[in-house]
Amino acid sequence: MTKTLIRATGAALLGAALLGAAVLGAAGTTVQAQPRAVIELFTSQGCSSCPAADKLLSELKNDPSLITLSLPIDYWDYLGWKDTLASPGHTARQKAYSKMRGDREVYTPQVVVNGVLQALGSNRDDIENAVAQSRQKTSTLSVPVQLTLGDDRLTVTVPKANGEASAGEVWLCPVSRSVPVGIGRGENRGRTITYTNVVRRWIRLGTWSGKSENFSVPVDAIKSTGVDAVAVIVQGGSADKPGPMLGASLAALH
Repeated sequence: MTKTLIRATGAALLGAALLGAAVLGAAGTTVQAQPRAVIELFTSQGCSSCPAADKLLSELKNDPSLITLSLPIDYWDYLGWKDTLASPGHTARQKAYSKMRGDREVYTPQVVVNGVLQALGSNRDDIENAVAQSRQKTSTLSVPVQLTLGDDRLTVTVPKANGEASAGEVWLCPVSRSVPVGIGRGENRGRTITYTNVVRRWIRLGTWSGKSENFSVPVDAIKSTGVDAVAVIVQGGSADKPGPMLGASLAALH
């Protein structure tokens, strides 16, 4: 069944490394990603510890088996610099992850790996260990998500369940692959920091219940200033109770 829609959630409803040469370009181009990890970095322009993590994420994006995403948060804005990329929804998502893990760990730079484990965002070894641990569940990223661009529409295909993964929510994220920001005040005053794969919006395409599903979205509804890529994730749970990553893909929109 094909569902044609474009429904953007508000911040309160917010509930993810381009894959080598996987690029959506010519009409009919298809990308089917089978990554080993989705890495979400919660970062802030007002955090003096974050630039090292931002740099590491820019390196990790070159690994074709990883989908790396920056999710700037807003809770350090009071320190003197308002983060120009931050979203209250990213803060809500980070807190929801903490609640689901039961550890109350909410900080920057924090990485959440495959929706289930957290690690220090500037520590490559910690991140790799979290990736390995999260892969112990066979359902992790077991659902191949396919993206097809044609006739000015993006079609997302989630196949029939084949294993433990059987239900989740399907989210589409317009992404800016590289965003340099000059910071005028706060702990990073005078620095220009480049942010990688910045998530600009979260669009809930619908639910996946283990049956093959197609979702069709107009490309014009995705693209806006600075948006040049798109990520799609299938994730267990819900926006306020996010679970493990079941499937994901990320590709350029040119």
